[in-house]
Amino acid sequence: MDITKLKFNSQGLIPCIAQDSDDGRVLMLAYMNAESLKKTIEEKKACYFSRSRNALWLKGEESGNFQHIKEIYTDCDGDTILITVKQIGSCACHKGYRSCFFRKYENGEFSTCENKVKDPGEMYKK
Repeated sequence: MDITKLKFNSQGLIPCIAQDSDDGRVLMLAYMNAESLKKTIEEKKACYFSRSRNALWLKGEESGNFQHIKEIYTDCDGDTILITVKQIGSCACHKGYRSCFFRKYENGEFSTCENKVKDPGEMYKK
């Protein structure tokens, strides 16, 4: 499938799931636009589109927690991307957890189910 055939939403974005290539853990969900996807393919490092900054975002450029691309998939409808990555650094989450999915629903509420692996203040000096 040609990337021009992917189904980007009305803002020109497509969801992208990042999965650890070693153990299969889902690390995060972010968005890509056509430019960030092309950069990801060319540089073999995850590049997303930051909706809050309205700009491209090379994962790890500030934190050091880069994601090296192993494989890129699309779903059957062409409206979601899955990348398998070699996670460099101890965490993918900007809050200091290995995965952004560190809260689990139990007994009527979401609660933290794992420990932080890094202090966000150490990753983000700005």
